[in-house]
Amino acid sequence: MKSAKFQVPTILLLLLLSTACKKSSSDSAGGASNTAANSPAASQPAPAPAPVAPATPLPPFSAAQKLGMFAYAKNNQSGDQQLRDEYDCYNSVQQQTGIDPEARAPSGPSSAQVQAAEQQAAANAPEAQGGRARGAARGALGGAALGAITGNAGRGAAVGATVGTVRGGRNQRAANEQSKEQAAQSAGAQMQQQASQAKAAYNKQMDTFKRGFSACMDARGYSVK
Repeated sequence: MKSAKFQVPTILLLLLLSTACKKSSSDSAGGASNTAANSPAASQPAPAPAPVAPATPLPPFSAAQKLGMFAYAKNNQSGDQQLRDEYDCYNSVQQQTGIDPEARAPSGPSSAQVQAAEQQAAANAPEAQGGRARGAARGALGGAALGAITGNAGRGAAVGATVGTVRGGRNQRAANEQSKEQAAQSAGAQMQQQASQAKAAYNKQMDTFKRGFSACMDARGYSVK
C-alpha cells in the first residue's frame, strides 16, 4: 500500500513536467516564427528580374556577296550569325583601312573626252614660222646660181625665190601638221594612262580590303574565297 501511494504522486509529477516542456517548445517555435516574419529581410520585396537585351537586328545585306566573295561556315554557325559576322568584319576593315568598298570603280575617258583633249592639245601645239622666207632665200640663191650659168642671175634669183617661197611654205605647213598630230596623240595617250593608273589604284585598294575581310572572317571560323 505504501508503494502505491508513492507511485501516484510520481506519475502526476511526470505528467506536469511533460506538459510544461511541450508548452515551452511551442512558445519558442512561435517566437522564432514571429521574429522571422518581422525581420527586415522578410519585409523587402523580391528584386525585379534583369531586363532582357533586345536582339541585334540582322544586317540589311550580305557583306561577302557585296564584295563578290563566298563565305562558308566551318563551325556550323547559323545563317543569321554568319550575316552578323560578315557585317562586323566589313565595318571593322573599313574603319582600319579607311577604304570605302562602295566607291565606284573609275571609268576610262569617253571618246568625246579624248577627242576634246586631242583638239585642245593640237591647238596649243608649237608652230614653225618663217618657212616661206627661208625658202625664198634658199630659192633665190639657187636661182641666182643657175641664172649666172645662163647669163641672167637676177632672173634666176627671182624665179628661185618664188619657187623657194612655195616650197618653204609647204614644208612649214607639213611640219606644223606633224606637230599638231603628235600633240594630239600625246594628249590622248596621257588620258588613257591616267585612267589606267586610277583603275590600278582602285583594284589595289579593293584587294587590300578583301584580304582584311578574309582574315577577319577566318578568325571567326569561316572560309572565304
